[in-house]
Amino acid sequence: MAKKLEKLDIDRFVALLTQAYSQWQAPIITFIANRGGTPFEILVSTILSLRTKDEVTSQAAARLFEKARTPKALLALGEKETARLIYPVGFYPTKAQRLMEISRLIIERHQGQVPDTMEELLALPGVGRKTANLVLVEGFRQDAICVDTHVHRISNRIGYVRTKTPEQTEMALRAKLPRKHWIKYNELLVAFGQVLCRPVSPHCSQCPVAGMCPRIGVVRSR
Repeated sequence: MAKKLEKLDIDRFVALLTQAYSQWQAPIITFIANRGGTPFEILVSTILSLRTKDEVTSQAAARLFEKARTPKALLALGEKETARLIYPVGFYPTKAQRLMEISRLIIERHQGQVPDTMEELLALPGVGRKTANLVLVEGFRQDAICVDTHVHRISNRIGYVRTKTPEQTEMALRAKLPRKHWIKYNELLVAFGQVLCRPVSPHCSQCPVAGMCPRIGVVRSR
């Protein structure tokens, strides 16, 4: 007889993932933040990470920050050299151009400092809600909810929200998720999604929260 599924308790869900997290590798932006990355480095790294694997982002960010760690230094480096250093991140020519524009605006509008509000971050070219929220969380330790594909997928898979898009998921989590979990939620679910709760054929047999997960949308698992 199949074991009865536990009711989802979000506090216990977060606690179990937190306990298992020590065995997983931190997402690249969290890693950069934990080693002392500035808000500007967090912003740049987040832009580099879009549509790019963490390993590639890590190496590209390291090369770039050896040469430039501030908006002024990045502008002095120039678009062509920036593109060379960040290759092969996804869309690297476009990202190099965006980084030039962002650096210039941070200097012109914000005295060289990355702004710490959602509105001001969204006004920067190429910065969407996911990037802005991650900068607020990792760069400024503000309560924010960054929703990427992992957070969107897993929050729906466990039945905590029922949404169609990451933006809908962010708004649903803002309304439902206890604020004490906001800062850690992305970090935990990204690592969880990379290691166990994969998009296709997740490792449910090894999952620390399998007992409370209805596996919504899961066709096959390991």
